[in-house]
Amino acid sequence: MVIDCHVHVSACTPENGEMSATLQNSVAFRFMRWRLKVKGYDGNAERQIAERLRDTLEQTNDLDAAVILAFDGVYNRNGELDPGLTHLHVKNDYVIELARRNPKMLFGASVNPYRRDAVKELERCIGAGAVLLKWLPVTQDFDPADEKCFPIYEVLMHYKLPLLCHTGGEKSLPVLDARVADPALLEPALKRGVTVIAAHCGTKSSFDEPDYLSTFVRMAKDYENCYGDTAALNLPTRSYAWDTVLNDPVVRGKLVHGSDWPIPAFPPISQLPWSEAFSLFWDANWMRRDVRIKQRLGLGEDYWRRGATLLRMTSKAREIQADPALRATGSPRSA
Repeated sequence: MVIDCHVHVSACTPENGEMSATLQNSVAFRFMRWRLKVKGYDGNAERQIAERLRDTLEQTNDLDAAVILAFDGVYNRNGELDPGLTHLHVKNDYVIELARRNPKMLFGASVNPYRRDAVKELERCIGAGAVLLKWLPVTQDFDPADEKCFPIYEVLMHYKLPLLCHTGGEKSLPVLDARVADPALLEPALKRGVTVIAAHCGTKSSFDEPDYLSTFVRMAKDYENCYGDTAALNLPTRSYAWDTVLNDPVVRGKLVHGSDWPIPAFPPISQLPWSEAFSLFWDANWMRRDVRIKQRLGLGEDYWRRGATLLRMTSKAREIQADPALRATGSPRSA
């Protein structure tokens, strides 16, 4: 299967999640609402965002499925949710329901390892069909090298569930602890045998941030179970990574497809002729545009299929894989 392993959705109602006033008023979220033609922040907006995601995925014919990511909140050291520091919360149950209703959506769980019931919640999510666990430590305010994470790593190993963890810079969401952007903090998970997908390959999201790309490259070579996703690498601030990850055969063999939708995708002019980049720019479907850019960059079939080899194959994933009616028309091919 060809799977986008990194797709976001927002929740706007208390039963499904929350978004802080700070985030609602941020430039990034206002731009997202404008781009998706969503007004307000209520149940209607929540439905509209989910519909835009469904339609976008349906129109991206080269993808068989996408992993839709829940997003857990911030928890204090007593294991309790901290509403004051939680800027985004998309509950697991909301994404479970979205995946249940939409044939091309797979459930990506999110469980903050500092929450009191972390192991129990992760096991519940696995039982509900999770294909991976998603973390964003700089915003969820925890350290992946903290021993409090070790029980989670044991569960991930037991169930063969991969960890998709943000690495590198972050500008879309508030950063509570920039220090934990370092992918080296994931080495305790790797040493325990967890399959780790370092989201964004440790790249920076603005010019004034630390660059962890070289750290990711070292880890991808040192650990057989270390991979990196290409989510948001088609942003101008991250696209500098293409030269490194495409030209190193070992690292290229560790790349996993992800878009980071609804983050936009811009054709990298350092990699593509101006005329081709200009043509790709006009595709209004950003998920499809991201796929087409990566096709033009020459990413081969092993890249497009790699995600399906790493994700936990749930009954729904196997159903998509087996049913031609649910499959894409063909593998994306490099142009």
